[in-house]
This record gives sequence, C-alpha cells and structure tokens, in this order.
Amino acid sequence: MNETMVCAVGNVATQPVYRDLTAGASARFRLAVTSRYWDREKGTWTDGHTNFFTVWANRQLATNAMASLNVGDPVMVQGRLRVRTDQREGQSRTSADIDAVAIGHDISRGTSAFRRSGRPEPTGAGAPARPEPNWETPAADAAEPEPETPQRREPVAVT
Repeated sequence: MNETMVCAVGNVATQPVYRDLTAGASARFRLAVTSRYWDREKGTWTDGHTNFFTVWANRQLATNAMASLNVGDPVMVQGRLRVRTDQREGQSRTSADIDAVAIGHDISRGTSAFRRSGRPEPTGAGAPARPEPNWETPAADAAEPEPETPQRREPVAVT
C-alpha cells in the first residue's frame, strides 16, 4: 500500500535482457538519468550527476520492452522504487531498482510509432468471445459542415 512510486526520465543505458521464466516473461535494463542545469558563468546548459537505475519489467511489459527499446533511447519509466543495500567482499553497496508499471519513449526528444501487440487467446473452450466495439464515427448530419482537418506537421529533427 505505502510504496514509493517514481517517474524517471532518462536514456536506456544497456540493451534489455529478456528471460522467459515459469512465472512469466521478465526483462531488465539500466536507465541513466542525468540532471541538467543552467550554468550562468558559461551561459549554457550543463550536465550534472548521472544516476543509474536497474529497471525490471514483467509479463507483457517485458515482452514489449524487449521489442521496443534500444541503447540510447530516451524513455520515461514509472514504477515502484526499491533501494537495497548489500554486503559484498566486505563493502556495502547500495542499488536502486525500479519495478516498472509503465515504460514509454520520451517523444519530447523524438518521434515514435505505436503498434498494438497481440493479446494471447483465452485458454479454455468455454471462454466467451468478446465482440469488437464499434469505433466508427457516426455519419455527420448533412446540414453540418465538415470540420477542417488540421495540417500535418513534419517532425522536427532534434540534435
């Protein structure tokens, strides 16, 4: 109930590693989150400290992360923060993990094309089939003028 939920914005630092386990799919990757600040003396934006998080994804999120993410991709990760301290070779090490609930490309830094993944078929012969909802827009009344379609904007290259 009282979990620390975070939203981290950064870059994929390692290629996602995928495992197909008996409990379901699992994937992990490292996320680099670098703070930026305005340096008044130089008059430019400057990179600050970089924090690294291990992001864990499970089930369908793991499968989709593996198919969608590459090193360097700008992403946003929402999930539960887990901070652990381990003793290794006489030294104390602290690590921060995020159990992801949602992962998405940060489209403020580029474009992305969404493709819906297929859902697994229900197991069991008695599972009822759900009808596809009617997504059609009702026909416009002849008396009402058609709304103007907005001009498509070309994506802006981000350097």
